[in-house]
Amino acid sequence: MRAEAARCLLLCLALCGAAEAEPGAAEGQWRAVDVVLSCFLAVEDRHRGAFAGTANREKALLVLRQVPVLDDGSLEGFTDFTVAQDDPPVIFEASVDQVQIPQAGDLLHADCSGRDLTCEISHYHLQARQEASVEKAAWFISNVQVSGGGPSVSMVMKALRDAENGAALHPTLKLPLSSQGTVRTTVEFQATTRTQSLNALLGSSVSLHCSFSMAAGLDLISVEWRQQHKGSGQQVYIWTTGKGQAKRDGATLEPEQLHVARNASLTLPGLTVKDEGVHICQITTSLYQVQQNIQLNIQASPKVRLSLANTAVPPTLICSIAGYYPLNVAVTWTREEPAGAAVQVSGASFSSLRQSPAGTYTISSSLTADPGPAGATYTCQVTHISLEEPLVASTWVAPAGETTASGFVFASSLFLLALLFLGFQRWQAPARAGLLQVQTVETTSRATQISHPREDCRANTHRPCWSNVTPEY
Repeated sequence: MRAEAARCLLLCLALCGAAEAEPGAAEGQWRAVDVVLSCFLAVEDRHRGAFAGTANREKALLVLRQVPVLDDGSLEGFTDFTVAQDDPPVIFEASVDQVQIPQAGDLLHADCSGRDLTCEISHYHLQARQEASVEKAAWFISNVQVSGGGPSVSMVMKALRDAENGAALHPTLKLPLSSQGTVRTTVEFQATTRTQSLNALLGSSVSLHCSFSMAAGLDLISVEWRQQHKGSGQQVYIWTTGKGQAKRDGATLEPEQLHVARNASLTLPGLTVKDEGVHICQITTSLYQVQQNIQLNIQASPKVRLSLANTAVPPTLICSIAGYYPLNVAVTWTREEPAGAAVQVSGASFSSLRQSPAGTYTISSSLTADPGPAGATYTCQVTHISLEEPLVASTWVAPAGETTASGFVFASSLFLLALLFLGFQRWQAPARAGLLQVQTVETTSRATQISHPREDCRANTHRPCWSNVTPEY
């Protein structure tokens, strides 16, 4: 068995077996242990801080010496690293005395927790080139990522070129080797994020974690947050020399946390679909520059409504799915007869996709129902990434006979109401006509009476004189 596999097996047995043992006195206390990571070394200097292709890398080990790890009782019997005969030809032995590795526990337990750990080491080029320093030292950067929601850690390591006491040199790196045959380095700067990917609901707030640690003598120059999505990028927040400026409305970063807790986390309130993408936390010191990437996914849960489009035979059902994001959504139709099991049905059609100004989507699925002789319950089930469980909406579709009878009763009722309304109108018509005739006769009589002049009244003594006629002067 290879030494690397054997070492991993012993570690897992120690960690997992300790869970069944009684907690030791060291439980809940910090303990310094060697964290051994299986890595790849980029042979060619083409991938500064990135992961190289398989053809340009070789196996290596990264040993973080005496890293403080919180002991939960699983470190009992844990031993320090020693070089084995069949270890890879390149072993980086890194001291962490000058920095903190806050996610060391996740790195140590990654294999036993069933998560994959990816580690790559490559040459690192200084931001400010100093010829004298380059001649005396070499720098490497290790990028370590834990899958399944684990952390991502980037560490800048410094290796001295000066050989001590005639120490042998590594054949390819040309760096002095320790007595155990390892390349000794010192971690001088690291940047960490707890989550490489994060899901957040539309309209909510989110905190993107980014922290760092640096050796004494280094000065913090700037912290920059950028966003990249679908080939375009933009600046979100910039802090430099004590002054912060938000490029995105509401984006905040706590400047005092930069110096006290080395915390460069960014808060984004009122998330929109425009906030989706890769958010890059880039930290620059007087000598080094390291970044961490966080994938932010925006989600909006759909609202589902099932309705009957018409009462024709056969009827059509419409399942409306509104206000969801991202785009992909699955719709399943089932049919269940009384005392029967639900059976998935096909033949549904979809409307054209619509997108709201907020970026959410709406679509509807239509299905022609077949209630059968006993009727059936139809269910529309919607599955979306934002939902922990599918949303369902159901409706009962009556048999064709009941639907027809109901439609006949409804139509007959409308016809009867129409007849009653017309009869009422005809009954009221004579009364309105008589009233109109009386008013007309009265108006005509008054008009006739008023139209007679006063002299006609005097000439014919048998005709009464109306008091409302204007007298002549």
